[in-house]
Amino acid sequence: MIRKGFTMKLKQSAGEEYARRHAAIWPEMKDMIRRFGGHNYSIFLDESSGVLYGYIEVEDEKLWAESARDPVCRRWWDYMAPLMDVHADSSPVTRELKPVFHVD
Repeated sequence: MIRKGFTMKLKQSAGEEYARRHAAIWPEMKDMIRRFGGHNYSIFLDESSGVLYGYIEVEDEKLWAESARDPVCRRWWDYMAPLMDVHADSSPVTRELKPVFHVD
């Protein structure tokens, strides 16, 4: 498994709605994540800054990158776009984090 860490940014006061939408994540979105080799996916919110910290384990970088073209993923991005910083195609603005420590 490949461990990936990244950040995203919420718009001001969007934390509760972001959490509400993820608490009711679509079953097809969960299936899509798994279909493209995603496992053990977590997102954490720093409420003081609105920064989201994501962690996911993926089976294969190329397979995971293909998920961005999946219609379910695109719909989810459109659904979440009003709450966060996004690109013109509604994909979240992300910043990859450099791994510096891990222990099993």
